[in-house]
Amino acid sequence: MIGRLNHVAIVVPDLAAAAARYRDLLGATVHSPRDLPEHGVTVVFVDLPNSKLELMTPLGAASPIAKFLADHPNGSMHHVCFEVADLTQAARTLVEGGARVLGDGTPRTGAHGLPVLFLHPRDFDGTLIELEEVKPELQPA
Repeated sequence: MIGRLNHVAIVVPDLAAAAARYRDLLGATVHSPRDLPEHGVTVVFVDLPNSKLELMTPLGAASPIAKFLADHPNGSMHHVCFEVADLTQAARTLVEGGARVLGDGTPRTGAHGLPVLFLHPRDFDGTLIELEEVKPELQPA
């Protein structure tokens, strides 16, 4: 069901400093910050040869990751994102198998402009999992 690893998300206390470390010390291609108000975060994507990193920081005090950052003030891995060909079918299979989809189960538009769902970390050994539907017809132009 799951495809390739799309990205690993890391919550950071200082997005500009984190982006600079990946760019200047590790030589990675680092994209510009993007505010995602619908998710309450600002993100920077870091390109890797086989995947991406998503550096995230809260966008305002009401951000869903504000508490996470308060609990991990130096930053920490937040979630992993896997690609799936059919998000609705993947969610159905997972729920039938006993996994919990967070929220109301309705896909939301993720940072790449594609449908995403999150799976409860208690069902996956303490790891928050994001599933992103990746189909050629859904790819942003």
